[in-house]
Amino acid sequence: MNETRDRSDVVLITGSGGFIGRALAARLSARFTIVGLDVAEGKDEHLAETVKVDLTSDRDVRDALAKVRRQFGARIASAIHLAAYYDLSGQPNPKYDSITVEGTRRLLRALRDGFEVGQFVFASTLLVHAPSEPGKRIDENWPLEPKWAYPASKAKTEELLRMERGDIPLVILRMAGVYDERCRAAFLAQQIARVYERQPLGYLFAGDPSRGQPYLHLEDLAAAVERIVSRRDRLPDECTLLLGEEETPSYEALQRRIGELIHGEPWPVYSVPKPIAQAGAWVQEDVLDEDSFVKPWMVAIADDHYELDIGRARELLDWSPQRSLTATLPIMIEALKSDPAGWYKDNKLNPALVTAVDAELREAPLPSGPGIGAAQETLEAEHGRALWAHLVNLALGAWLVASPFAYGLFEAVGPLPSPPAAGHELADPEIRNARLAWSEIVSGFAVMTLTAAAMTRSRSWARWGCAAVGLWTLFAPLVFWTTSAAAYAADTLAGTFVIVFSVMIPPPPGVAPEAHASASDLPLGWSYSPSSYVQRVPIVALAFGGLFISRYLAAFQLGHVEEAWDPFFRDGAARMNGTEAVITSSVSKGFPIADAGFGAIAYILDILTGAMGDQRRWRTMPWLVLVFGLLIVPLGAVSIGFIIIQPTVIGALCTLCLMQAAITVVLIPFSVDEVLATCQFLLQARRAGRPFWRTLFRGGAGFSEERDRMQGLDMPLTQFTREFVAGGVTYPWTLAASLAVGVFLLTTPLTLAVAHPLYFSDHIVGCLVITVAVTALGEVTRAVRFLNIPLGLWVAASPLLFAGGEGLSSTIHVSLGLGLAALSLPRGRRTNEHYGGWDRYIV
Repeated sequence: MNETRDRSDVVLITGSGGFIGRALAARLSARFTIVGLDVAEGKDEHLAETVKVDLTSDRDVRDALAKVRRQFGARIASAIHLAAYYDLSGQPNPKYDSITVEGTRRLLRALRDGFEVGQFVFASTLLVHAPSEPGKRIDENWPLEPKWAYPASKAKTEELLRMERGDIPLVILRMAGVYDERCRAAFLAQQIARVYERQPLGYLFAGDPSRGQPYLHLEDLAAAVERIVSRRDRLPDECTLLLGEEETPSYEALQRRIGELIHGEPWPVYSVPKPIAQAGAWVQEDVLDEDSFVKPWMVAIADDHYELDIGRARELLDWSPQRSLTATLPIMIEALKSDPAGWYKDNKLNPALVTAVDAELREAPLPSGPGIGAAQETLEAEHGRALWAHLVNLALGAWLVASPFAYGLFEAVGPLPSPPAAGHELADPEIRNARLAWSEIVSGFAVMTLTAAAMTRSRSWARWGCAAVGLWTLFAPLVFWTTSAAAYAADTLAGTFVIVFSVMIPPPPGVAPEAHASASDLPLGWSYSPSSYVQRVPIVALAFGGLFISRYLAAFQLGHVEEAWDPFFRDGAARMNGTEAVITSSVSKGFPIADAGFGAIAYILDILTGAMGDQRRWRTMPWLVLVFGLLIVPLGAVSIGFIIIQPTVIGALCTLCLMQAAITVVLIPFSVDEVLATCQFLLQARRAGRPFWRTLFRGGAGFSEERDRMQGLDMPLTQFTREFVAGGVTYPWTLAASLAVGVFLLTTPLTLAVAHPLYFSDHIVGCLVITVAVTALGEVTRAVRFLNIPLGLWVAASPLLFAGGEGLSSTIHVSLGLGLAALSLPRGRRTNEHYGGWDRYIV
C-alpha cells in the first residue's frame, strides 16, 4: 500500500459505495490511490480503503479523517464529495440539513484543519437552476431557483462551501441526471417501467410534453471528473461547471421511442392538464394510500425545461459527452427485455411485477433425465410404502358390503313421518332404506375391486375410481333419504376414509414425474409458498367447524333428530325456531336432497382438498387447487346468498346458518392467494409452450428452484399462529371499520327500529359489505374493497328510496353510507410480501 501511495496522489471519495462513487473509483484507481468514505463499510477492488463515517456526527467525521491521515498521510489531491441525503417525498426533511448541508460543513472543516487539500469537488445538480424555454440554453450564470427540497439543499450547500472553503480550491459540478446502459436514473426508470407494464400512466404526461431535460452518461461523468482531478492545478480556485448532454429530447419523443423499442408499435402520448394530474396523484397518495412514485409536487414541475450550454466544461476540461441518451436507449431497453427482473432490481423497482416474461419462461430448464429417473424411483418407493392404505380400503369395502345387515336396512321400520325438509313425494321408508342398502353393497364391491387394481402403481385411474365411489357413498344417504341415522353417520365416515386412502396417501396419483423432480415451492415473483402447511392447516380446521354445523342441520332435515337448536331466533306462537323455519322452508325443500347435507359434503371436500398435497401443489396439482378455490369462493357466495334470502324471502333467521356462512367467508382471504398462484403458473406454462391440459391435470416443473423458508409445521404454536394470521393477509383499520358498518346494518331493526322495506335493503347490503370487507383482507385481493363504494352510496340513498325509517334513522344511514364509501378508498398498510404479477393489482 505504501508503495502505491508513493506513486500516486490520494483521492478521497465520499459516498464511495454508491452508483456514481463506484464508477469514479474504478475510473480514477489507475492513476490515484482511492480512499472511500461511506456510511457502510464495504470492499471494492478499486479502493485502497473504505472508512465508515457518519456525516451527522462531528466526532465520527474527525475520527474517520484521523484514520485516513494515519494510513495515507495529510495530503489529499482531491476530495470528491458525493454523499448527500435524497428522497422523493418532495417535502423538507431534517436530514437534508444534517447530512447534506451540515455534513458537508463538518467534512470541509475537518479537511481544512487537518489536511493539505488540492481540491474539493462538490456534486450538485442542474436543478438548482430555474428552468428555461425550448431553444434557450442555460449556463453556469443562469438564475438559481430550486423547486423542491433536494436541489434546495444543494444550493444551500454551494453557498456554504463558497463561504467556508478557505484556501481549498472548489469545483461545483451541476450535473444532469446520470444513467448507464441499465438505466439507474430514477425518473427515467419509472417512465420506462410504466410503458413496459402498459400502465395507463405510460400513455400520459402532465403538462407540455414538448419540453424535456438533459441526461448524462455515467462514463462521461467519470471522464469529466478524471479531467477535473488531473487538471486541478490549472482550474480556477472557485469553479462551477454544468455537466450534461447538449441534446435534450422532449418528454413526448422520449416516451414514444421507449414504447416503440419495448413493444414494437407506435406509442401514443396524451397530455393531461396539470390540475387533473395533480388531483389524480393526490388521490393515489392521500386518499387511496398507495405508495405511488408520482407525487403531486412532481406534477407541478413535470414539464420544466432545461437545455445546457457546456461551453465552460469544454473550455476548461476539453470535455464533451461522447454518448447520448437516445443512442443508449436501445441498449437500455434490450437489457430490460433480456432480464426484466434483474433490470427492475438494479433500478430499485419491484422485480415481482416482471418475473417470468416469455423469453425467460421458454428458456427455463426442465428437469433432466437423471432427475426424472430419481423422481420415478422415489414414486415407486412411496407406492411400496403406501400399500397399507390399499389394505385399509379393502377393509372399508368389506364393511360397506356388510353394513346394511348391521344397521337393519332391509328390516321394516313401520310408518314414519316424511322428513321435514323433503319437498317432493318419497318412497316408503323400507324402500328407501333398501335402496341405500343395495347401493352400499355395490359400492363396497366396487371399492374392493378398484383397490385391488390400484395395487399396481401404473393404474392411477383405479385410485381415482375408488375415490369416486367414496364420493357417491357420501351422497347416497341423502339421495335415498334414509331413515337410519347410523347408516348416514357410517357412510359419512366410510366415504371420507375411502377418498383419503385412495388418493391422499403419497404418492398422489397422476402427478407428472417432472413435477416431482423439482423441489421448488415458490411461485415466480412470490416471497412465500401459498400452499404451505402453515397456510392450509387452519383453513382445514375452520372447515371442520362448518362440517359439524352442516351435519347437525342435515340430521334434522332427514328426520334423525326431533328439533334443531337456535339460541336467538324463536317464535313461541309458531312452536318453531328460526333455524327450523329456514332449513324446512320452500327454498330448502326445492332441493332434491337435504341441502344442509350437501353443504356437509362440500365442507368434507374442503377439508380433503385443503389437506391433500405438499407445499408444491400449486404447480404439481393445479386442478386440485382450483377445485379447492371453487369449493370456498363460489360456495362462500352461495352461503351469503342464502343468508340474504332468509329474512327477505323465507321470513326467518337461522343462527347456525349465520355461523356457517361466517366460517365460509372467513376462509376466502386465506385461500385465494393459492388459487391466484396456480392461475399464474398455468398462464406461465402456456406461455412457455407447455401443453395446457396436461399441465392442469398432471402439473409441471417450476420455473425456478427457490424454496420457501417455512418448511413443515415444527414450530411453536405462537409462531404458527402468527405465520398463518399474517400469511398474505393484513388487517387495515379501514376494513375493520367497514366490517363493523356491515354488522351494524344487519342489526338496524333492533338499533334503529327500522322496518321493511328499508330493513331488507340494510340486510342485503350488510351481508355484501361484510363479504367484500373480509375478502379484501387478503392483500392480493385488496382492490375488492372498491365494491363497497357503490354499496355505501346505496346505503346513503336508501332512506330516500324505501320506507321503514325516518328522522334519526335516515341521518344515520346517510352518515354510515358516506363513511363506508370513504373507508373503502385507502388501501391500507402494504406488507413486504410479493405475489408475482399480482403485485400490480394491490392498489
